[in-house]
Amino acid sequence: MAHPDDVELLCAGTLARAKADGAPIGICVMCRGDKGAGTATGTADLAVVRRAEADAAANVLGAELFWQDHADGELFDTYPDRLKLVETFRRFRPTLVIAHAPEDYHPDHRAASALAEAATWLAASRGHVTAGAEPLDTPPSLWWADTINMSGFEPGFYVEVSAYASQKRKMLECHRSQLQRGADGDFAPLIDLMTRQSQARGAQAGVEGAEAFRALHAFKRSRAW
Repeated sequence: MAHPDDVELLCAGTLARAKADGAPIGICVMCRGDKGAGTATGTADLAVVRRAEADAAANVLGAELFWQDHADGELFDTYPDRLKLVETFRRFRPTLVIAHAPEDYHPDHRAASALAEAATWLAASRGHVTAGAEPLDTPPSLWWADTINMSGFEPGFYVEVSAYASQKRKMLECHRSQLQRGADGDFAPLIDLMTRQSQARGAQAGVEGAEAFRALHAFKRSRAW
């Protein structure tokens, strides 16, 4: 995901459910959140604050946090940044990656989406050399997460997360610097946004709470689960 609170808004319930099923979970945050300041938050040391908030949220889930450390607004789909993400995938060795949908509203989200699509494929190619871990045996499956506020996203399927609503909320509550921005005109009350979206997707799926996704159905990318 692009920013330190995007996981909580879009797929934390699914990650919590997978964790309960015994899966190891990694959270990769592409941007440091250094420009996510509002009227109630200062800009001094904001990146440090948001890294600590992301660490706390990952600890709630028992997930491993991978920090890519790009400045907000400066994330682009470049080959060096593809390789940086390839190395992360080779270290963690996922079978499934969840990334922003290509049509999401924020340019950092769209850049993270493009990087994830490229790096999940390149991570299994020996021709793309990184410093550390060996290439993956096969590219992981890739799911596009719902967009923020469900804008323009056509779900392919839903994951019920009714039992994980409190854990999802607890993770988001770790991001205090962003919750303080709820009244800003250029932002949104995150707890309310997360709750409404989970309930709306749940209503579409006939359950109390759900998260929506689409799978990337490309050559060698689809999986049977």
